[in-house]
Amino acid sequence: MPLALEAAFVELGRIAADQPLTAVLRRVADLVVQTVPGADDVSVTLLRRGRPVTVVFHGDLAADLDERQYPLGYGPSVVAAQSGTTVRIDDTGTDDVFPGFSATAARRGVCGVVSAGLPDPDRRPGSITAYCSGRSGHPVLPPQAQRTLERFAAFAAVALGNAAALAEAGERVENLQIALQSRAVIEQAKGVLMARRGIDADEAFTVLSTWSQHGNRKLRVVAEEVVAGAVVGS
Repeated sequence: MPLALEAAFVELGRIAADQPLTAVLRRVADLVVQTVPGADDVSVTLLRRGRPVTVVFHGDLAADLDERQYPLGYGPSVVAAQSGTTVRIDDTGTDDVFPGFSATAARRGVCGVVSAGLPDPDRRPGSITAYCSGRSGHPVLPPQAQRTLERFAAFAAVALGNAAALAEAGERVENLQIALQSRAVIEQAKGVLMARRGIDADEAFTVLSTWSQHGNRKLRVVAEEVVAGAVVGS
């Protein structure tokens, strides 16, 4: 593997630990252009609730050609994102799989297109697309270059998975904090009712539950009102 490519993945592994996901994906697109022969313009497409979105790109041409595909819901970037496979157009002038898109790409000077889907599309569907215009001396992506593009796609999938795991972990922590806070105020409200009414803890909880059901309000809200009333009245 070329040293430049090795260095690219070392850099990505380093920044992935402390950079936002968008910054990591943007660097992925930049490094694809720098290290993959034939990749003159590059974009990263993600499917959000089934709708394709270009989240980062290197070169306005990549963003423009992505946007040509999205209204139709069909094109190399979209199909690769949906399937997790690699889609190639070796000659936009003769392609009959995506004829409308290819005709537009050919008019814009793009000779070939390769879109590598992110592995495991059922979880984080997306793709990395390389548009080849021949500016780098390669009108199409050579086979070895395609495999390199697929490696970048695999890295992007890992970055997406890690970001999602962190977000989910943060959400779980937040939910746990809310649950603990709710439990604390409910216990406080039970104590207030026990003192006021001379009842035990189970009876106090029954009173709170009854008020919650009759008022169609959350138990935590009822408990907060009981505690607030006790504080005001003290």
